[in-house]
Amino acid sequence: MTLLLPILGLLAGLWLGAEILSPGDMLALIQDPAAPLSRLIIAWRLPRVLGAGCVGALLGLGGAVFQGVFRNPLAEPYLLGAAGGAAVGATVALLVPMPVPSGWALPLLAFGGAWAASWAVLGLGGLAGPGSIMALLLAGVAVAAVLGAARSFLMMALSDETVSLQAVLSWTLGGVQTPSWPELGVLGALTLGALLLCRALAHGLDLLGLGETVAASFGLRVPRFVALAVLAGALVVAVSVVWGGLVGFVGLMAPHLARWRHGPGHAGLLPRAAAAGAGLAMLADGVARAVLPPAEIPLGLVTALIGGPFFLFVLWRELRRA
Repeated sequence: MTLLLPILGLLAGLWLGAEILSPGDMLALIQDPAAPLSRLIIAWRLPRVLGAGCVGALLGLGGAVFQGVFRNPLAEPYLLGAAGGAAVGATVALLVPMPVPSGWALPLLAFGGAWAASWAVLGLGGLAGPGSIMALLLAGVAVAAVLGAARSFLMMALSDETVSLQAVLSWTLGGVQTPSWPELGVLGALTLGALLLCRALAHGLDLLGLGETVAASFGLRVPRFVALAVLAGALVVAVSVVWGGLVGFVGLMAPHLARWRHGPGHAGLLPRAAAAGAGLAMLADGVARAVLPPAEIPLGLVTALIGGPFFLFVLWRELRRA
Protein backbone atom coordinates (compact mmCIF):
# COMPACT_ATOMS: atom_id res chain seq x y z
CA MET A 1 0.00 0.00 0.00
CA THR A 2 2.78 2.45 0.90
CA LEU A 3 4.47 1.94 -2.45
CA LEU A 4 1.22 2.90 -4.22
CA LEU A 5 1.23 6.37 -2.65
CA PRO A 6 3.72 7.87 -5.16
CA ILE A 7 1.57 6.65 -8.07
CA LEU A 8 -1.60 8.07 -6.51
CA GLY A 9 0.21 11.29 -5.63
CA LEU A 10 1.56 11.64 -9.18
CA LEU A 11 -1.89 11.18 -10.72
CA ALA A 12 -3.46 13.61 -8.24
CA GLY A 13 -0.69 16.15 -8.84
CA LEU A 14 -1.18 16.00 -12.59
CA TRP A 15 -4.95 16.26 -12.22
CA LEU A 16 -4.99 19.17 -9.75
CA GLY A 17 -3.81 22.67 -10.49
CA ALA A 18 -5.00 26.13 -11.51
CA GLU A 19 -6.93 24.23 -14.20
CA ILE A 20 -8.26 20.88 -13.00
CA LEU A 21 -8.11 18.36 -15.80
CA SER A 22 -11.16 16.42 -16.83
CA PRO A 23 -11.04 12.61 -17.16
CA GLY A 24 -10.92 13.11 -20.94
CA ASP A 25 -7.89 15.41 -20.63
CA MET A 26 -6.12 12.86 -18.44
CA LEU A 27 -6.84 10.14 -21.02
CA ALA A 28 -5.67 12.38 -23.86
CA LEU A 29 -2.44 13.03 -21.95
CA ILE A 30 -1.66 9.32 -22.26
CA GLN A 31 -3.03 8.74 -25.76
CA ASP A 32 -1.73 11.87 -27.49
CA PRO A 33 1.35 13.38 -25.77
CA ALA A 34 1.83 15.71 -28.76
CA ALA A 35 -1.45 17.57 -28.20
CA PRO A 36 -1.02 21.21 -27.05
CA LEU A 37 -2.53 20.62 -23.58
CA SER A 38 -0.52 17.43 -23.13
CA ARG A 39 2.70 19.21 -24.08
CA LEU A 40 1.92 21.99 -21.61
CA ILE A 41 1.28 19.50 -18.82
CA ILE A 42 4.44 17.54 -19.61
CA ALA A 43 6.60 20.68 -19.88
CA TRP A 44 5.30 22.50 -16.78
CA ARG A 45 3.11 20.49 -14.46
CA LEU A 46 4.93 17.15 -14.60
CA PRO A 47 8.36 18.55 -13.55
CA ARG A 48 6.67 20.47 -10.71
CA VAL A 49 4.92 17.33 -9.46
CA LEU A 50 8.07 15.21 -9.69
CA GLY A 51 10.06 17.94 -7.90
CA ALA A 52 7.52 17.92 -5.07
CA GLY A 53 7.83 14.13 -4.96
CA CYS A 54 11.60 14.33 -4.53
CA VAL A 55 11.26 16.91 -1.74
CA GLY A 56 8.70 14.70 0.00
CA ALA A 57 10.90 11.64 -0.37
CA LEU A 58 13.81 13.50 1.23
CA LEU A 59 11.62 14.62 4.12
CA GLY A 60 10.35 11.07 4.61
CA LEU A 61 13.92 9.79 4.73
CA GLY A 62 15.02 12.53 7.12
CA GLY A 63 12.08 11.86 9.41
CA ALA A 64 12.75 8.11 9.50
CA VAL A 65 16.44 8.67 10.30
CA PHE A 66 15.71 11.19 13.06
CA GLN A 67 13.03 8.97 14.59
CA GLY A 68 15.55 6.13 14.65
CA VAL A 69 18.41 8.18 16.08
CA PHE A 70 16.33 9.98 18.69
CA ARG A 71 14.31 6.80 19.37
CA ASN A 72 11.36 9.16 19.41
CA PRO A 73 8.19 8.52 17.38
CA LEU A 74 7.44 12.24 17.48
CA ALA A 75 10.77 13.26 15.93
CA GLU A 76 10.37 15.25 12.75
CA PRO A 77 12.79 17.58 10.90
CA TYR A 78 10.43 20.55 11.21
CA LEU A 79 9.58 20.10 14.90
CA LEU A 80 13.12 19.19 15.99
CA GLY A 81 14.71 22.25 14.44
CA ALA A 82 16.69 20.59 11.64
CA ALA A 83 14.52 22.17 8.95
CA GLY A 84 14.51 25.46 10.84
CA GLY A 85 18.30 25.44 11.06
CA ALA A 86 18.55 24.74 7.34
CA ALA A 87 16.11 27.58 6.67
CA VAL A 88 18.21 30.02 8.73
CA GLY A 89 21.31 29.06 6.79
CA ALA A 90 19.47 29.32 3.48
CA THR A 91 18.02 32.71 4.45
CA VAL A 92 21.51 34.03 5.15
CA ALA A 93 22.66 32.70 1.77
CA LEU A 94 19.73 34.39 0.02
CA LEU A 95 20.02 37.77 1.74
CA VAL A 96 23.74 38.24 2.47
CA PRO A 97 26.23 38.75 -0.38
CA MET A 98 28.68 35.88 -0.36
CA PRO A 99 32.18 35.55 -1.82
CA VAL A 100 31.14 32.19 -3.25
CA PRO A 101 28.44 31.52 -5.86
CA SER A 102 24.91 31.24 -4.47
CA GLY A 103 24.65 27.79 -5.96
CA TRP A 104 27.30 26.71 -3.42
CA ALA A 105 26.46 29.02 -0.52
CA LEU A 106 22.80 28.00 -0.31
CA PRO A 107 23.27 24.22 0.15
CA LEU A 108 26.37 24.59 2.34
CA LEU A 109 24.79 27.05 4.77
CA ALA A 110 21.53 25.07 4.79
CA PHE A 111 23.43 21.93 5.69
CA GLY A 112 25.45 23.71 8.38
CA GLY A 113 22.29 25.12 9.96
CA ALA A 114 20.48 21.75 9.93
CA TRP A 115 23.47 19.94 11.41
CA ALA A 116 24.03 22.50 14.18
CA ALA A 117 20.33 22.56 15.09
CA SER A 118 20.16 18.75 15.25
CA TRP A 119 23.13 18.61 17.61
CA ALA A 120 21.69 21.38 19.76
CA VAL A 121 18.46 19.43 20.22
CA LEU A 122 20.33 16.20 20.91
CA GLY A 123 22.52 17.92 23.51
CA LEU A 124 19.75 19.84 25.25
CA GLY A 125 17.43 16.84 25.31
CA GLY A 126 20.18 14.66 26.76
CA LEU A 127 20.43 16.89 29.82
CA ALA A 128 17.31 15.18 31.17
CA GLY A 129 18.90 11.77 30.81
CA PRO A 130 19.17 9.32 27.93
CA GLY A 131 15.95 8.14 26.34
CA SER A 132 13.79 11.02 27.58
CA ILE A 133 11.29 11.39 24.73
CA MET A 134 9.54 14.40 26.22
CA ALA A 135 12.83 16.20 26.87
CA LEU A 136 13.91 15.75 23.25
CA LEU A 137 10.55 16.95 22.00
CA LEU A 138 10.55 20.04 24.21
CA ALA A 139 14.16 20.82 23.29
CA GLY A 140 13.25 20.52 19.61
CA VAL A 141 10.25 22.82 19.97
CA ALA A 142 12.37 25.39 21.83
CA VAL A 143 15.19 25.28 19.28
CA ALA A 144 12.71 25.50 16.40
CA ALA A 145 11.07 28.55 18.01
CA VAL A 146 14.41 30.32 18.48
CA LEU A 147 15.42 29.54 14.90
CA GLY A 148 12.07 30.79 13.60
CA ALA A 149 12.56 34.08 15.43
CA ALA A 150 16.14 34.36 14.13
CA ARG A 151 14.96 33.72 10.57
CA SER A 152 12.25 36.38 10.85
CA PHE A 153 14.74 38.90 12.24
CA LEU A 154 17.18 38.22 9.41
CA MET A 155 14.44 38.67 6.84
CA MET A 156 13.38 42.01 8.32
CA ALA A 157 16.91 43.30 8.91
CA LEU A 158 18.63 42.23 5.71
CA SER A 159 16.00 42.61 3.00
CA ASP A 160 16.14 45.76 0.86
CA GLU A 161 14.92 47.02 -2.49
CA THR A 162 17.13 44.49 -4.27
CA VAL A 163 15.60 41.53 -2.45
CA SER A 164 11.91 40.69 -2.50
CA LEU A 165 10.88 40.00 1.09
CA GLN A 166 7.67 38.44 -0.17
CA ALA A 167 9.63 35.96 -2.30
CA VAL A 168 11.83 34.94 0.62
CA LEU A 169 8.81 34.67 2.93
CA SER A 170 6.96 32.54 0.39
CA TRP A 171 9.97 30.24 0.15
CA THR A 172 10.25 29.84 3.91
CA LEU A 173 6.56 28.87 4.08
CA GLY A 174 7.28 26.00 1.74
CA GLY A 175 6.80 25.69 -1.98
CA VAL A 176 8.32 23.87 -4.92
CA GLN A 177 9.07 25.92 -8.00
CA THR A 178 8.81 24.27 -11.40
CA PRO A 179 12.32 22.95 -12.15
CA SER A 180 13.77 22.51 -15.59
CA TRP A 181 14.39 18.95 -16.68
CA PRO A 182 18.17 19.23 -16.03
CA GLU A 183 17.47 20.64 -12.55
CA LEU A 184 15.00 17.84 -11.93
CA GLY A 185 17.69 15.35 -12.95
CA VAL A 186 20.05 16.81 -10.35
CA LEU A 187 17.35 16.69 -7.68
CA GLY A 188 16.46 13.12 -8.62
CA ALA A 189 20.10 12.07 -8.41
CA LEU A 190 20.45 13.72 -5.00
CA THR A 191 17.29 11.97 -3.79
CA LEU A 192 18.58 8.60 -4.95
CA GLY A 193 21.94 9.29 -3.30
CA ALA A 194 20.16 10.24 -0.06
CA LEU A 195 18.21 6.98 -0.15
CA LEU A 196 21.39 4.95 -0.58
CA LEU A 197 23.12 6.91 2.18
CA CYS A 198 20.28 6.41 4.64
CA ARG A 199 19.88 2.77 3.62
CA ALA A 200 23.47 2.18 4.74
CA LEU A 201 22.42 3.25 8.25
CA ALA A 202 19.56 0.74 8.49
CA HIS A 203 21.36 -1.96 10.50
CA GLY A 204 22.79 0.53 12.99
CA LEU A 205 19.39 2.17 13.46
CA ASP A 206 17.86 -1.23 14.20
CA LEU A 207 20.53 -1.91 16.82
CA LEU A 208 20.17 1.55 18.33
CA GLY A 209 16.46 0.91 18.76
CA LEU A 210 17.34 -1.89 21.19
CA GLY A 211 19.11 0.58 23.49
CA GLU A 212 22.64 1.93 23.60
CA THR A 213 23.94 -0.83 25.87
CA VAL A 214 22.60 -3.63 23.70
CA ALA A 215 23.75 -1.87 20.54
CA ALA A 216 27.27 -1.51 21.95
CA SER A 217 27.30 -5.21 22.90
CA PHE A 218 26.64 -6.03 19.23
CA GLY A 219 29.71 -4.02 18.26
CA LEU A 220 28.06 -0.73 17.29
CA ARG A 221 30.19 2.28 18.17
CA VAL A 222 27.23 4.28 19.41
CA PRO A 223 28.66 7.84 19.68
CA ARG A 224 30.29 7.58 16.27
CA PHE A 225 27.19 6.11 14.67
CA VAL A 226 24.90 8.74 16.20
CA ALA A 227 27.17 11.48 14.87
CA LEU A 228 27.13 9.96 11.37
CA ALA A 229 23.36 9.45 11.44
CA VAL A 230 22.69 13.01 12.59
CA LEU A 231 25.05 14.24 9.88
CA ALA A 232 23.22 12.18 7.23
CA GLY A 233 19.81 13.32 8.45
CA ALA A 234 20.89 16.96 8.42
CA LEU A 235 22.25 16.60 4.88
CA VAL A 236 19.00 15.06 3.62
CA VAL A 237 16.88 17.74 5.30
CA ALA A 238 19.13 20.52 3.96
CA VAL A 239 18.64 19.32 0.38
CA SER A 240 14.86 19.25 0.86
CA VAL A 241 14.86 22.78 2.32
CA VAL A 242 17.01 24.16 -0.50
CA TRP A 243 14.55 22.86 -3.08
CA GLY A 244 11.24 23.14 -1.23
CA GLY A 245 11.56 25.57 1.66
CA LEU A 246 10.02 24.70 5.03
CA VAL A 247 7.51 21.89 4.56
CA GLY A 248 6.37 20.60 7.93
CA PHE A 249 5.01 17.27 9.12
CA VAL A 250 5.75 15.22 5.99
CA GLY A 251 8.80 13.88 7.83
CA LEU A 252 6.51 12.87 10.70
CA MET A 253 3.66 11.30 8.75
CA ALA A 254 5.61 9.35 6.12
CA PRO A 255 7.65 7.12 8.50
CA HIS A 256 4.55 6.34 10.55
CA LEU A 257 2.56 5.35 7.47
CA ALA A 258 5.44 3.13 6.37
CA ARG A 259 5.91 1.63 9.83
CA TRP A 260 2.22 0.78 10.22
CA ARG A 261 2.33 -1.23 7.00
CA HIS A 262 5.84 -2.64 7.11
CA GLY A 263 7.08 -2.73 10.69
CA PRO A 264 10.10 -1.19 12.45
CA GLY A 265 12.93 -2.76 10.40
CA HIS A 266 14.77 0.14 8.77
CA ALA A 267 15.93 -1.79 5.69
CA GLY A 268 12.34 -1.79 4.43
CA LEU A 269 11.13 1.22 6.37
CA LEU A 270 13.45 3.80 4.77
CA PRO A 271 12.45 3.29 1.10
CA ARG A 272 8.79 3.03 2.11
CA ALA A 273 9.04 6.24 4.13
CA ALA A 274 10.55 7.94 1.07
CA ALA A 275 7.70 6.61 -1.09
CA ALA A 276 5.06 7.75 1.40
CA GLY A 277 6.68 11.19 1.69
CA ALA A 278 6.77 11.55 -2.09
CA GLY A 279 3.08 10.68 -2.41
CA LEU A 280 2.04 13.03 0.39
CA ALA A 281 4.06 15.95 -1.00
CA MET A 282 2.77 15.51 -4.56
CA LEU A 283 -0.83 15.39 -3.33
CA ALA A 284 -0.37 18.41 -1.04
CA ASP A 285 1.33 20.38 -3.82
CA GLY A 286 -1.60 19.67 -6.14
CA VAL A 287 -4.02 20.93 -3.49
CA ALA A 288 -1.88 24.05 -2.97
CA ARG A 289 -2.15 24.84 -6.69
CA ALA A 290 -5.87 24.11 -6.97
CA VAL A 291 -7.48 25.79 -3.93
CA LEU A 292 -7.16 29.48 -4.94
CA PRO A 293 -6.46 29.61 -8.68
CA PRO A 294 -4.62 31.31 -10.27
CA ALA A 295 -2.78 32.04 -7.01
CA GLU A 296 -1.05 29.34 -5.00
CA ILE A 297 -1.05 28.81 -1.26
CA PRO A 298 2.25 27.73 0.35
CA LEU A 299 2.83 24.01 0.39
CA GLY A 300 3.86 24.18 4.04
CA LEU A 301 0.42 25.46 5.02
CA VAL A 302 -1.29 22.49 3.38
CA THR A 303 0.99 19.95 5.05
CA ALA A 304 0.54 21.71 8.41
CA LEU A 305 -3.24 21.47 8.14
CA ILE A 306 -2.90 17.73 7.52
CA GLY A 307 0.06 17.02 9.77
CA GLY A 308 -1.01 18.98 12.85
CA PRO A 309 -3.94 16.67 13.68
CA PHE A 310 -1.76 13.68 12.80
CA PHE A 311 0.88 14.85 15.27
CA LEU A 312 -1.73 15.26 18.01
CA PHE A 313 -3.00 11.74 17.32
CA VAL A 314 0.49 10.25 17.58
CA LEU A 315 1.20 12.27 20.74
CA TRP A 316 -2.08 11.08 22.31
CA ARG A 317 -1.26 7.48 21.44
CA GLU A 318 2.25 7.69 22.91
CA LEU A 319 0.99 9.32 26.10
CA ARG A 320 -1.58 6.55 26.52
CA ARG A 321 1.15 3.97 26.14
CA ALA A 322 3.30 5.77 28.71
